[in-house]
Amino acid sequence: MSWTDDRVGTLKKLWLDGLSASQIAKQLGGVTRNAVIGKVHRLGLSGRAAPSQPARTVFKAPRPARPVAAPASPVIRRAEAVAPQLPVYVREESPGSATVLTLGAHMCKWPIGDPSSDSFTFCGRRTGGDEGPYCHEHANIAYQPVQKKGKRSDASELARSLRRYI
Repeated sequence: MSWTDDRVGTLKKLWLDGLSASQIAKQLGGVTRNAVIGKVHRLGLSGRAAPSQPARTVFKAPRPARPVAAPASPVIRRAEAVAPQLPVYVREESPGSATVLTLGAHMCKWPIGDPSSDSFTFCGRRTGGDEGPYCHEHANIAYQPVQKKGKRSDASELARSLRRYI
């Protein structure tokens, strides 16, 4: 198939009208979408009146939450063991002794300050053998112990598990 002046004129008109390359290829017949894109590129046609837009998807509002049925009789729960909360220490740290350029293999890599500021540093203290990239103090902050989940075996847990099968 060759591009005649008539077909090129039709291509330009349809392109400037905002049709997609696939739509133009269907109307011209005998050419592929890629052939249309290549010809548009070679002709230098870049501006379009209005690019074709795919059909918008209809937004579906979320369903309202199902009401939770209150138990028929009050259920007395056993006191669940609550894992003790570790204290969280928040303190302003003084600038560290290491920068990106001076940071060594066995130096604490805990960042101090805003990375986009000139005063950004790293802790720089000596790391222990098993704390990884941090000194002992920063390793305690970075690595929190795993908290055990309490096993619930009350009526609410039974009702929750039965709801899966209903």
